Amino acid sequence: MSALETAGKVLSLASPFQPAAATETIAPPEVALIEAVRAGDREAFGQLYDLYAPMVHGILLARVPYRDVDDLVQDVFLAALKRLHTLRDTRAFGGWLAMITRNRAVDYYRRTRETEELTDDMQVTSRRDTEAEHEAARMLEAVRSLPEAYRETLVMRLVEGMSGPEIAARAGMTPASVRVNLHRGMKMLREKLGLEGRA
Repeated sequence: MSALETAGKVLSLASPFQPAAATETIAPPEVALIEAVRAGDREAFGQLYDLYAPMVHGILLARVPYRDVDDLVQDVFLAALKRLHTLRDTRAFGGWLAMITRNRAVDYYRRTRETEELTDDMQVTSRRDTEAEHEAARMLEAVRSLPEAYRETLVMRLVEGMSGPEIAARAGMTPASVRVNLHRGMKMLREKLGLEGRA
């Protein structure tokens, strides 16, 4: 196993979502789901959530502290549900949701965040867990230091386990641009981690 594959496995510790099985072709059932949600079907909204939560989680993880990502995922989907009537082209849902997600990440930094004081009775994690979390945080910081397009696609691929075609379909990108972003992003990540030239 290469050092980069190991890095991907460490980063995947940061994701609470189980990656969907990689598929090479993605059928667009989302259009019917979106229309059902607009008609008030909450179960259809749950299905949209299941399809798009990894993308939203990945975009947020590439931009905000891990501890706040899960709450922000919920915020994004609530905002999307409230604004779904404004979506003109249902085929553009993925790109539209990605933009809401990016805007929510920007809003996160505009607001002042309360801090929690450390106390003696807070739960202590094991040394092994702490080391794994530290390594995941180091890898995530390396990914976050990359240009935006690369970091989002890398997090969706390495952490969320999405395939290239899934990323393209969900984020409203072309498969070619996803391939380019992944290739260039991986190259830059290897350089940052000092893994360039290793197999």
